[in-house]
Amino acid sequence: MSEHSPTPVVKRGEGIEYEPVDAADGLSKGVLIDEGDGAPNFAMRRFTLAPGAAVPEHTNAVEHEQYVLSGEYVVGIDGEEHVVSAGDALLIPAGVPHWYRNEGDEAGAFVCVVPNGDDTIELVE
Repeated sequence: MSEHSPTPVVKRGEGIEYEPVDAADGLSKGVLIDEGDGAPNFAMRRFTLAPGAAVPEHTNAVEHEQYVLSGEYVVGIDGEEHVVSAGDALLIPAGVPHWYRNEGDEAGAFVCVVPNGDDTIELVE
């Protein structure tokens, strides 16, 4: 390891703190790894979407890579609806309108990876 390499980090799941996301009732976020842990390029977060929860249509200034961990929910991306479940992966490019809706009886969970730095979120009306 060179002097400029980040230090390896292992974080245990029980140590991750989750907080509600203001954009939607029933959406929670836990930061798994980010700049504060020494990650130079990307932040990895875990989201949970409660049964009946919905995230309004919005855009982000940065791309999102997502991997569905559990549950089944609907994701709207650029005007098309997709039912996703465990094992599915998504790419939501920067600036593309998207939203989420959990119509099921169990929570959905997904990992979302985004580039470090500023992200502007704008609601689509």
